[in-house]
Amino acid sequence: MSVSALSRAARAFPTLLRVGLAAAMAYRAEMLIWMLTTTMPLVSLALWSAVAASAPVGRFGASDFTAYFLAILIVRQMTGSWLVWEMNMEIKSGALSQRLLRPIHPLVAYAADNLAALPLRAALCLPIAVIALAVTSGERFHPTPLDLGIWAASLVGAWMINFFTMALIGSLAFVIESSTAVFDIYLAAFMVFAGYLVPLELFPSWLGDVARVLPFRYSLAFPVELITGLLDPGRALTELAVQWAFAAGTAAAALVAWRAGVQRFSAFGG
Repeated sequence: MSVSALSRAARAFPTLLRVGLAAAMAYRAEMLIWMLTTTMPLVSLALWSAVAASAPVGRFGASDFTAYFLAILIVRQMTGSWLVWEMNMEIKSGALSQRLLRPIHPLVAYAADNLAALPLRAALCLPIAVIALAVTSGERFHPTPLDLGIWAASLVGAWMINFFTMALIGSLAFVIESSTAVFDIYLAAFMVFAGYLVPLELFPSWLGDVARVLPFRYSLAFPVELITGLLDPGRALTELAVQWAFAAGTAAAALVAWRAGVQRFSAFGG
């Protein structure tokens, strides 16, 4: 985007956030249902806690699994994105043409819609957050203001990876019948390699090494490892830099795919 377009988007963004928040409040029941469908970590918590009741699994005891999977739930709620479904629907129905006529880049509007829902998600997650922090702040983790700042930055990086990955996959709807089929494949890989169902350090060593060089970990497990004290504090800033590099790369790929897709969309009379 040009400098003028960025300036225009910055001025409009607060208004877009207010509109998005109003929509989130209007459809809060729908959002609650979406949140309830992302509670698989609670199932994993029950299973792994039962396993750890007799003996620790690696360095994970029952309380460690509780902290980990509650943190997974919170981070997932605060960084998840549903953009791929919205893009797929609007591209196939032609509704995207209305967004293209507006002076604000559609991805900026999509981002505002996603971010506007975060206060409501945070309000619903707050009781869980209190429990998770109470569990994790005991033996293993005593956060300093710097630690909390790095964790906040990691949440932003995770959100960016998730959002732009959804934008990238959603842009495939310009050229294939349904980008949600590709998303299903991505989601299967995400559940395995992001630490969503199993902590990555419990993987076989070779598989754990693979997971740690893929972007999936940085979209979920990395913030969780930070806040639960599983990550060596000396590596936090280095890992954060890697995460933001993945975020920048994902954003660049999404913008290229979007631009190519919109050109095709316009050429076919969208």
